[in-house]
Amino acid sequence: MQEKCTEDIPMPNLFRFLALLAFKTFAAEQVDVAIMEVGLGGKFDATNVVQTPVVCGIASLGYDHTEILGDTLAAIAGEKAGIFKKGVPAFTVPQPDEAMEVLKEKAAQLDVPLQVAYPLDSKLLNGLNLGLVGDHQYVNAGLAIKLCSTWLQSTGHLEPDSIDQNNSLPQQFMKGLTTATLQGRAQIIRDPSPDIESVGDLVFYLDGAHSPESMEVCANWFSLAIKEDDRQQKASNEIVPLNNSETASKNSTQILLFNCMSVRDPQLLLPRLVKTCGGHGINFNKALFVPNMSLYTKVGSTSSLSSTDPVADLSWQLTLQRVWENIVFGERGNTNNSDAISVDGKDCSETIVKSCENSMVFSSLPLAIKWLRDAAKQNKSVRMQVLVTGSLHLVGDVMKLLKK
Repeated sequence: MQEKCTEDIPMPNLFRFLALLAFKTFAAEQVDVAIMEVGLGGKFDATNVVQTPVVCGIASLGYDHTEILGDTLAAIAGEKAGIFKKGVPAFTVPQPDEAMEVLKEKAAQLDVPLQVAYPLDSKLLNGLNLGLVGDHQYVNAGLAIKLCSTWLQSTGHLEPDSIDQNNSLPQQFMKGLTTATLQGRAQIIRDPSPDIESVGDLVFYLDGAHSPESMEVCANWFSLAIKEDDRQQKASNEIVPLNNSETASKNSTQILLFNCMSVRDPQLLLPRLVKTCGGHGINFNKALFVPNMSLYTKVGSTSSLSSTDPVADLSWQLTLQRVWENIVFGERGNTNNSDAISVDGKDCSETIVKSCENSMVFSSLPLAIKWLRDAAKQNKSVRMQVLVTGSLHLVGDVMKLLKK
């Protein structure tokens, strides 16, 4: 495809290319039904080439991609409503009033029967849990049920209004909701290094949150997840008493591994993270700021940086570090439990670009992962719990490195 491109006919941007690739794949595989998620907004999204979908859905709206969609919920809702098609049924979850009014107005203009899908009642899962973690997933589940039901009804697989979310759910729906997985969202991975005994206790908590609202959700999940981990550790020690030579329970320390795109405002993201975790009594010992390995901004762009690339521009990561130091100083008076982890500093001068009281900037992601493993190896009495967030690109790159 790239060989046929010229200055007059350039390569499409990434989202449009992915949409084109998806359509080609769906056609080749002869899929029965395709769920298309927009790249950004809706009004000008490539998925709008599908002019007569079976049903449309709009999930919870928040302040994301404001440089493109607008800086008010009303403006963002107007862009998102661009996926509405004349006469095609649509669902949305409960929204703030200013957003809901715009959605209703846009729906009326296109004769769209817009309905509100309410959150799934957890009692309908008969004691089971959703496969995706977080209270907000019950909101998403309610929307998913409405969208799926509409398609099944349109194809004659379900009678209209045969699914009553007030009483019960079909077994197939139960299975889908309780077994669903999504990599990079509320995902926990213990360091899979083959030399795990020498590496120590290192756990990665992955969530690609990158908006103020999702950052708060991520912080709540992370805080509750590490508390549950500590509870299970204590319960395990009580059931299986350890030898006198073993530590009854490890101390834990929390570390942030972060990057976000420069179009996002760290003054909106990082304070949400710190404040929400702090509300649970969770404070980060260190924050590590790194560039992504992936640099995909358009098709054909550079895809990776080596761990020693001397031309990597770290000015954005240094900006993130300054924001973090100011936040921590304001929240905790710059107090830091710096004794929780220690690392032999012989290689640090080559690894760390800038180290401050509460944070460090690394020239590459692989070097940051190496530092974490070295720290875990040298502090075996400490369980290191690393939250990786701020960017789905970063989360994906960490997953690639952990699989190697």
